[in-house]
Amino acid sequence: MITDSTMTALHASLTGLQQRQRVTADNIANVQTPGFLAGRVDFESTLQSAIAGGETPTVGRSSVNRSMDPTRTDGNNVNLDTETVIATETGLRYQLSISALDGKYALLRSALRVQ
Repeated sequence: MITDSTMTALHASLTGLQQRQRVTADNIANVQTPGFLAGRVDFESTLQSAIAGGETPTVGRSSVNRSMDPTRTDGNNVNLDTETVIATETGLRYQLSISALDGKYALLRSALRVQ
């Protein structure tokens, strides 16, 4: 398989976005669960520092932390509006990453055809 740092970065991004989507779905599913704290996924900082440092990004290096946003009286801090925005933004970023990866593969296919 042909890979480079761009493809690895896109793969790492897709993996992190997939994890964020799962955590967001879990947050929404537990919107009425007393004491539940919303999860937050951060993979961008690790990805950004790897790219800035000239390193090849590592796939799957994201952290899930519990939100410290204020809680309701039942101890739950999931805000459905916030989770909906996060889910929408994550879906759009996922589509953008897929399009970029598709473009990268199209370039490779084109280069392999021209001889």
